[in-house]
Amino acid sequence: MTGGRFDPFSGSGPRWRAVPAWRPFLEDVAAGVLDWLGDAPPETLTDATILLPNRRAARAFSFALGKLAGDRPVLLPQVRPLGDLEEDEPPFAPGELGLDLPPAIVPLTRRFEMARMIAEDFQPGMKPLRALEMADALGAFLDSCQLEEVSDLSRVATLAEQDLAEHWRESARFLGLAVEAWPKRLEALGLVDPAWRRATLLRRLAEAWDARPPQAPVIAAGSTGTVPAAADVLKAVAKAPQGVVVLPGLDLDLAADAWDRIDDQHPQAALKALLARAEVAREAVQPWFQPALDPAVQARGLARQRLINEALRPAEATDDWRAEIKRLRARSAEAGRAADPIAEGLSGLTVLSVRAEEEAATAVALMMRESLEHRTPDGRPITCALVTPDLQLSRRVEARLARWGIVADSSTGQPLSRMTAGVLVDLGARFLAEPLKPQTLLALLKHPLVRLDLGETSLHDAAEALEEHALRGPRPRRWSQLQERLLKAAEPRRGGLPLADWKLARLKGAQALADRLEALATARPCPPDQAARTLTALIEALAGQNAWAGPDGEVAAALLSALIEGGGPLGDTTPVEFADLIGALLAETTVRIGGATHPSLRILGAIEARLARADRMILAGLEEGVWPNAAPVDPFLSRPMRAALPLPAPERRLGQTAQDFVQAACADEAILVHCERRGGQPAVRSRWLWRLEMLTRGADAPDTPVRLAAPDGVADWTEALDAPPPGPARLAPRPAPTPPVERRPRSLYVTGVERWVRDPYALYARRILNLEPMERPGASAEALARGNAVHKAIERLTEDWPDLLPDDLDAVIERLLLEELGAHGFEDAAMAREAPLARNAARWLAGFETNRRARGVDLLIEQQGALAFDAPGGPFTVKAYADRIEVGALSAAVMDFKTGQVPSAKQIKAGFAPQLTLTGAILAAGGFRDTNGPVPPEELTYVRVVGRKKAGEVAVRAAGPEAQILSDAALQGLMARVADFDRPETPYLSWAAPHLMGSYSPYNLLARVWEWHVIGGAEEGEAE
Repeated sequence: MTGGRFDPFSGSGPRWRAVPAWRPFLEDVAAGVLDWLGDAPPETLTDATILLPNRRAARAFSFALGKLAGDRPVLLPQVRPLGDLEEDEPPFAPGELGLDLPPAIVPLTRRFEMARMIAEDFQPGMKPLRALEMADALGAFLDSCQLEEVSDLSRVATLAEQDLAEHWRESARFLGLAVEAWPKRLEALGLVDPAWRRATLLRRLAEAWDARPPQAPVIAAGSTGTVPAAADVLKAVAKAPQGVVVLPGLDLDLAADAWDRIDDQHPQAALKALLARAEVAREAVQPWFQPALDPAVQARGLARQRLINEALRPAEATDDWRAEIKRLRARSAEAGRAADPIAEGLSGLTVLSVRAEEEAATAVALMMRESLEHRTPDGRPITCALVTPDLQLSRRVEARLARWGIVADSSTGQPLSRMTAGVLVDLGARFLAEPLKPQTLLALLKHPLVRLDLGETSLHDAAEALEEHALRGPRPRRWSQLQERLLKAAEPRRGGLPLADWKLARLKGAQALADRLEALATARPCPPDQAARTLTALIEALAGQNAWAGPDGEVAAALLSALIEGGGPLGDTTPVEFADLIGALLAETTVRIGGATHPSLRILGAIEARLARADRMILAGLEEGVWPNAAPVDPFLSRPMRAALPLPAPERRLGQTAQDFVQAACADEAILVHCERRGGQPAVRSRWLWRLEMLTRGADAPDTPVRLAAPDGVADWTEALDAPPPGPARLAPRPAPTPPVERRPRSLYVTGVERWVRDPYALYARRILNLEPMERPGASAEALARGNAVHKAIERLTEDWPDLLPDDLDAVIERLLLEELGAHGFEDAAMAREAPLARNAARWLAGFETNRRARGVDLLIEQQGALAFDAPGGPFTVKAYADRIEVGALSAAVMDFKTGQVPSAKQIKAGFAPQLTLTGAILAAGGFRDTNGPVPPEELTYVRVVGRKKAGEVAVRAAGPEAQILSDAALQGLMARVADFDRPETPYLSWAAPHLMGSYSPYNLLARVWEWHVIGGAEEGEAE
């Protein structure tokens, strides 16, 4: 085949060629293949084999070949991924390589089998998730050994005898046992490890081609041969009669002394190791075909490649950076070029520094969106690719592109846990673990895939009724408690009026829904395979077969199928442990949707981008710990132990990711994005970016200024995108409604008066707008329940022992407290905490009751009183429920029991806490029926019962004549307030006393307090 201008197989073997980093690798390989084909018939290519690193590269090469061919008919060659080799596909005869090899174990089954082996044979009783974590680490170790073809794993056991730290010796002992037990388990199953099978197939292919070289054309392109067997395949290809290996980004211009100093962290490390294994000198590698280019474009690309490679040269070779810069400039001058090579290399290379990840995502999305507005000189839309190993950043960018209706082609996919079917599976597992948890139950019922037939009531109406009447407030502990709440909600309301028919129908639907859910909540401790069957049955009962539709449904179904098939060996797991297991599996399972994505925009991981190229390449995540990531830590082997096996150093991965950076940064237009802060903490620039900046600073001179600039306008776009309009901020004003006088309340309890004094707007929302706060589903109401229980226990004590107290008073009070705490919803776990508090409180209350009863007073418990007076808008009534009134011969003491903080004497005198004083005024006016007329208050007291180190406190806020004076003043203040609010222009101001409001009110959001009070900085008394 000599009709083309380029012959990749010219000369005697071995044949090694390279595509420079500044060139688009796959496009150049495709262009070389087409040029080699020349005028030959299109079917000629069908005999050729193209070996590429992975399936994505194989698809991209086929696309590039078809694109470059244009209208020319070309039959595609056999494009094979070297990283996913199977022996039963052409060009290999069926079964030629691995007829005698057992099949590979399914990855999830392998994890469970390893976890079972660890939990049963090595550390009995280990939790399933912990066993899975150790299985993952053990699997990674075995994969590494198998890919590196460490033949004698028995040497691991000898490591335990070396002079090592105790934890390393324990790790070695564990590995020594595991590497013996695991092969036996695989042999019993008739399976092998996937990594061993892949390495074995590659080794057999290398041996077969070395003994019988393929006669048809073979081109191995893009692989760096980090796996020894793959490197030997490349070596065999290079020696074949019509074989050639095409290396990506080999630096043929790097100085020899720098080449000799390359270590594992250098971008050229993998290629250097590959050439050394193949016994090929770097000078023997020839350039691959390069299409004709504008000389200026070629010069700029070569300058960029030289700049990046110089910036990333080995650390030991950076001492002559200035000398190398001078040599580059001298060679450029000798060639007659006026442009400075450093400045020319920086042409099209920019660096954008942003404050944090959110700003980085916005800036990247804007640059990708802006690229759609431009075209290349030949009129086609330019392409843009984001390259980053940061999955969170790529997903943020996807979300911001969605605001313009743009969906980029993403290689990272989406975690199944974020997709519709994955969310349903996760909710189902969590429901089986905690079926009565309101948040999980409501999320499951409101999931878009859930469909339940409840007869005449729709699922939506039944779920709403269940939420409103049974799930809001304290969490139900039993299904019967759920039904009790629904039955209570169906009882007639005030005046004996029955509920409307439609409300009754919704409640009946909620009862039927609760029965259906109770029947489905059948989880119990069992192996994961049985739990997965239960979960599958639950999902299909709730959503039917539609749950498995779409790409995410298919992946979810495959995950549960794998659990059912291979989850048995893990042993019994509790429903909670199974829910955690499902959550972890969903999070690590990726779904690649494909579909309608924008043809010009791509989001790629660093590895996926190694052979890809776009007109604009955006490299983001350039912070230490992100790109490059830290060298992985082996939980089992120290560095000397790895070297003894031998296994490669962890830094080898850094060299591979450095090559990914070089390949992308050599694009014609490259934008490097760096965050100054990550996760709220200062971030360190990537070592590569830092080196590039240092090199350009060293090249800067007065006569030849060099600058690493920022992309034009991007920072301004990012700042302006979501910025508020110019001018003063338009904040919400402080609420000050003025409803009609006839709509304003004409009666209040003393607690409502206290709310009115502190926050009139809250009274307006509750009594005038009739907006009643709803409890959150499953909200903790322990503080309120504890207070009610204490009140009820003291009330029962007075009712059961009105005169004489029992001898064992503290035991009686403790019993009453525990009974009431149980009656108010405290479960066993909470009672374990409450019992000591109740014991302490009982002792203190016994002394309190004994002392108070010794005064010979009459006790009035939970008495209601009222006092009416005339006001401009009509009669007004103030009411009170008194916890206790102790009536003496001529006066009485008013008491209120608290389990929380009590108001100070200063607040009471200022009128901000009028509960006791207004109760005293009602008492003095004869408003309590059982006092048989007016009784002046002699004492206003708060009794605080907590049961802690200080079990209780009697806080007397007024005594003697002062009690009457304060009560009269409170009544006069109330009358003045009523008269003031009977004027139409008096507003119900929000937060009239901010210093007493704390931070929570159920009406804060409605009043937009954060906006006008915190951001706007409104001061007390302002009305905007």
